[in-house]
Amino acid sequence: MQENKGQSKDFTGTWHIYEMELWDEDYFNMEVKAYIKIEPDNNGYFQFGLVCGEIDGRIVDYADCKRFEFTWEGNDECDPVFGSGWVRIKEKDVLEGEFRFHHGDSTTFSARKVK
Repeated sequence: MQENKGQSKDFTGTWHIYEMELWDEDYFNMEVKAYIKIEPDNNGYFQFGLVCGEIDGRIVDYADCKRFEFTWEGNDECDPVFGSGWVRIKEKDVLEGEFRFHHGDSTTFSARKVK
């Protein structure tokens, strides 16, 4: 594993979450179409259901893939929450990843790049 402080255009952009392990589409698209947005400076934003927040990430090179790993902080129904997560490119314009809540749930998800 090698940390790469640079950027990766592969991850940059807005990605609509279309599947989550723990929650169904009625929940994760409740307020807005669920998304994760990764900016060129490796920061970004996300929202699914009533959970929204900011991310601070970095590219990490593994032997078999490259991942964007991040910490995040935000709100869940106005309560402060934070955690970590990661994403990797599954196929062209499709991400898979995981959100972890500190001392709480973790869920995998899949997302498609917004054109």
